[in-house]
Amino acid sequence: MIDYLFSLEGLAVGTGLASVWFSVKERIWVYPIGLVSVGIYVYLSYVFGIYADMGINIYYVIMSIYGWYRWLQPSGSSAVKEITRSSRNEWILSIVLLLLSWLALFILLQRFTDSEIPLWDSLTTSLAIVGMWLMAEKKVEHWLFWIVTNLVSIPLYYYKGLILTSGQFFVFTLLAVMGWLQWNKTLSIGDQSNQSSLH
Repeated sequence: MIDYLFSLEGLAVGTGLASVWFSVKERIWVYPIGLVSVGIYVYLSYVFGIYADMGINIYYVIMSIYGWYRWLQPSGSSAVKEITRSSRNEWILSIVLLLLSWLALFILLQRFTDSEIPLWDSLTTSLAIVGMWLMAEKKVEHWLFWIVTNLVSIPLYYYKGLILTSGQFFVFTLLAVMGWLQWNKTLSIGDQSNQSSLH
């Protein structure tokens, strides 16, 4: 059973890393490959008793399908959705969603599960809820939420004995920083092109 779970974890890690790499490169493959990874993590989270993470992976499945659809929608003159920055209202909504989901998940985990780490588990899940929503909308700020989610997840998974997954979140952190820089560069080039076309 341990070898089986280790193999599954390895497959989830491999497809998860590939998915984030495709996200950094702004490739649609982020979603179908990511669906494989999150599907496996639904099962592993249940087995290891990380219940909020199981819930977030179910959410990832739903948001991956939504994001796959949204990324294929034309925006402006582009044939696909373009990267944009969050507006002030989107930032406010993001923070409210983060705080409300963190509180709700913490209460649920504390009252209705045997979770040893309800505060920690609910924090990573709430950050990821916001990150995945912003990612589906192709907002550059989604990388900030992933960076914090990943940094908090490294010790969480190590503590729960999922060493490969803990290592994966370390690599995810590096990829998220790369994604943040790459997407901002893409936005800057787009801004310069727009300004040039106005002159």
